[in-house]
Amino acid sequence: MTMPDGPPTDRAPASHGGPLPAAADVVVIGGGIAGVTAAWHAAATGHRTVLLEKGRVAGEQSSRNWGWIRQQGRDPAELPLMVEANRLWRELPARAEANLGLHRTGTAYLIRKPADRARYKAWMPHAEAHGLDTRLLTRAETEALIRGGAGRWDGALWTASDMRAEPWVAVPALARAAVRDGVTLRESCAVRALDIAGGKVAGVVTEAGRIAAPRVILAGGAWSGLFLRAHGVTLPQLSVRATVAATEPMAEIFDGQAADDRIAFRRRADGGYTLAASGDHDLFVGPDAVRHLRAFLPQLAADPLGTTFRPAAPRDWPDGWSTPRRWAPDRESPFERMRVLDPSPNPRRLKIIARRFADAFPELGPVRFRRAWAGLIDTMPDLLPVIDRVAGLPGLVVATGLSGHGFGIGPAVGRVAADLALDRAPGHDLAAFRLSRFAAGAPTPSPAHL
Repeated sequence: MTMPDGPPTDRAPASHGGPLPAAADVVVIGGGIAGVTAAWHAAATGHRTVLLEKGRVAGEQSSRNWGWIRQQGRDPAELPLMVEANRLWRELPARAEANLGLHRTGTAYLIRKPADRARYKAWMPHAEAHGLDTRLLTRAETEALIRGGAGRWDGALWTASDMRAEPWVAVPALARAAVRDGVTLRESCAVRALDIAGGKVAGVVTEAGRIAAPRVILAGGAWSGLFLRAHGVTLPQLSVRATVAATEPMAEIFDGQAADDRIAFRRRADGGYTLAASGDHDLFVGPDAVRHLRAFLPQLAADPLGTTFRPAAPRDWPDGWSTPRRWAPDRESPFERMRVLDPSPNPRRLKIIARRFADAFPELGPVRFRRAWAGLIDTMPDLLPVIDRVAGLPGLVVATGLSGHGFGIGPAVGRVAADLALDRAPGHDLAAFRLSRFAAGAPTPSPAHL
């Protein structure tokens, strides 16, 4: 299978254009994995559905992630959704009539110290409660699973039913299938504002004109907080830059995905590995970083060395100091100024990634990168998404804040968001994902979230 070699940028030609309808039943904002699957599900239920993307489908974090489809280590509140997502992923290649690079290869969390084993053992009851095939491996079983790592790990938490896919292949393929099944999709079309009438959603105002619609789903990733703030809704959302690299083809030591507290890696369809430094990211300080600092203090305290603070968010980023917080619907919005958020990778972290992988597997030889990139991961104080109706704006559903693990769970989030918008039963307890949970102070990340 011939694969694109990296995430798309705003220089990539748009694949979806054409005129917009004057009206729809549902409008979805954001062409990432959650937005695409929400639109597809809404259309499959017979509703006229429009999906609007300011830049390119999967141009941002939905193509810049590691490609893991992981049940293992999830917060217990997310597990029912993730179990559903795992099932949906298995159905998607046939439904999309496309090769998504999907493989069942498993996830291994590698044990380097006794505290790792204790944490993983404490998570096992959650796996058992949801019928997962997770188990704790011995040192010998881990050595047999991951070749060349002999003596480096004392075991692993292992879920064989976890999968991987190629993000920048999978999400555009799902978008094409959604269009085939009736979704109207337009790239390079920013939604500037909601159209509000009588205190409820009446449609959206885009750079190409108005679309009347009683239901809107906001799946805007790192841009969601900025969009909501312009409508008087506060979302304590920050975004961190994560650096990722793809190696040239190398000998196979493991066909799945694995991580310890230093390095995360997964086999790729092209014979290389996607690599990242575990838990390392950059936070560029902007107005929201200052405004929401108190809410994020517990998260920062739990991992004080994982975040490097940078002095100022770059121009036109969602939390840039010069990025407008208010704009007129008939004027250019921040979403048009930054079609595709394409941050540069951190060169220092690339050196760290190469060194750590080489240290773990010296027999593979020099680590040569085919391509490196970065993405902005939108995160919430408790590392759980918001999937909820907005009480103050009837007709609006928010599905955002997937906190770096949204690719795998995305199809279930999209399905639930669509059902919420259509006043259908979501099929899950969504209390942990309600927007109002931040009103009385931000909850802290669950200790069961690995």
